[in-house]
Amino acid sequence: QVQLVESGGGLVQPGGSLRLSCAASGIIFSLYRMDWYRQAPGKQRELVATITYDGSTNYADSVKGRFTISRDNLKNTVYLQMNSLKPEDTAVYYCKADRDRSYSRDYWGQGTQVTVSS
Repeated sequence: QVQLVESGGGLVQPGGSLRLSCAASGIIFSLYRMDWYRQAPGKQRELVATITYDGSTNYADSVKGRFTISRDNLKNTVYLQMNSLKPEDTAVYYCKADRDRSYSRDYWGQGTQVTVSS
């Protein structure tokens, strides 16, 4: 079975930091592009950050300069380091594994809640 398990969410003050983790099992992790998405109440799910198999990264404009995505292929884990957090970062954060092949499906984690509030 394939599993993606997010962790590290919680309540943090504005300006604070959190590190999210997503541990994958049941896939050849090094072959997958890994993405972080988030969804706030009443809003569409949005792509936050991506990291390819070769380490190339991209970020949404709203988080550029504040968030860093990374991966550890030995641990089958992707991370999202979130600094200078703002209330508008409040959302459920999801990781996604994407093989980018027509014959392979994508996989999603269950999500972890991040709340930025005073």
